[in-house]
Amino acid sequence: MVTDGPEHTERPAALAFSTENCQVAAAMRVLGERGTIVVLREVFNGVRRFDDIQQHSGLARQVLSDRLARLVEHAILRRVPYRPEGGGRARLEYRLTAKGLELYPVLAAVADWGARHYASPDGPPVELAHRGCGAPVHAALVCEAGHAVEDPREVAPRPGPGARRRAS
Repeated sequence: MVTDGPEHTERPAALAFSTENCQVAAAMRVLGERGTIVVLREVFNGVRRFDDIQQHSGLARQVLSDRLARLVEHAILRRVPYRPEGGGRARLEYRLTAKGLELYPVLAAVADWGARHYASPDGPPVELAHRGCGAPVHAALVCEAGHAVEDPREVAPRPGPGARRRAS
């Protein structure tokens, strides 16, 4: 159960389990470096070429180069050759893999949170919309039985099949 107040005094059950194989920590080793989510934002928005990503994101070239290489290494992005208009040597652009596309709900959740807490008074500069009907799209918690979970406090962590007891 998610708790956020001083009234919670019992020790969390999670303390009995190791975090050595934590899936959140593993994902953040790939996604948590400065600028990585911004790179993914650009590619999800259709900005795929290095110079365009660099110019639009404002990331330093070396940082961008490192982040792109890491995302390719982890099969989140793939390199696709293209030839610029007017000829010239072949270059590379970056496309999402199936694994990368699975990150869209993560970006949608970050966008929703940012819109609620950091958008200007005029509203967020970007909205996500369903191509089929044009309605806004939002990230949502839904259990496998199909129930929408409106309050995060209704979600309880529990040991999964990969859980390991912590050594005392």
